[in-house]
Amino acid sequence: MICDALCGETMDTPEQPPPPPAPERGRPVLWLLFVAAIIGIVIAMARAFPEAVRTPDDWSYVIYGLGMVVLVTSGLSRIRGRLQVMQHLRYAAIWAAIVAVLALGFAYADELEGVSNRVRIAFSGGAPVATAERELVIPRDETGSFVVAAQVNGQRVRFLVDTGATETVLSPDDARRLGLDPDALRYDRQSETANGLGFGASHVVERLEIGAIRFDAFPMVVNKAPMSTSLLGMSFLDRLESYEVRGRTLTLKWRAL
Repeated sequence: MICDALCGETMDTPEQPPPPPAPERGRPVLWLLFVAAIIGIVIAMARAFPEAVRTPDDWSYVIYGLGMVVLVTSGLSRIRGRLQVMQHLRYAAIWAAIVAVLALGFAYADELEGVSNRVRIAFSGGAPVATAERELVIPRDETGSFVVAAQVNGQRVRFLVDTGATETVLSPDDARRLGLDPDALRYDRQSETANGLGFGASHVVERLEIGAIRFDAFPMVVNKAPMSTSLLGMSFLDRLESYEVRGRTLTLKWRAL
């Protein structure tokens, strides 16, 4: 009877408490990586922009900002909810990066514009690059010369900038592309060249355009002998406000037309 009573009834066992969460062994390593990344970014920015942190006060602001980042991220790491700790850290890092990029963009707007211009010049392929109002920059090509892509009467013509040439000279091939017949021209202009005495024919084109620079009724000379490329001479450069060669770039400035 006693056995039947005991066997017929289910014994209630007390609920076992849930096991304690296992310690996150990787958290110290993640914190070390996070701090190392922040320090690396600060060092890289200090080297890239040395004028930004020159005084002890500048460094104190940097240290204060880093302390705030660490404080915020450490607080987020203690939050328990639907999001995991690493998600909080990732979001905090993303926002910190966004704020840093915006701050640097405002602080170094002029420098970043200069970098943008240099990139555009490097990949311009000879096309003039506008870097300011009424200012064009032409890069050197692989031979070290300044070759610029221009428009003559709406046709693309490549000119070699030659400060030793008095006139702007069209090659016979470029003259044909513009609709001229070199054999029908009168070559009554003589000039001394590196290859001896040269002959040319005067011709006035309707318009010459280099970037935003435009000259109407521009006089040129069609060369009688074959040329590898047309020449942009002093007859063009003297019409500008100034031209300057600096390093690997030629800067053209002109007055308002």
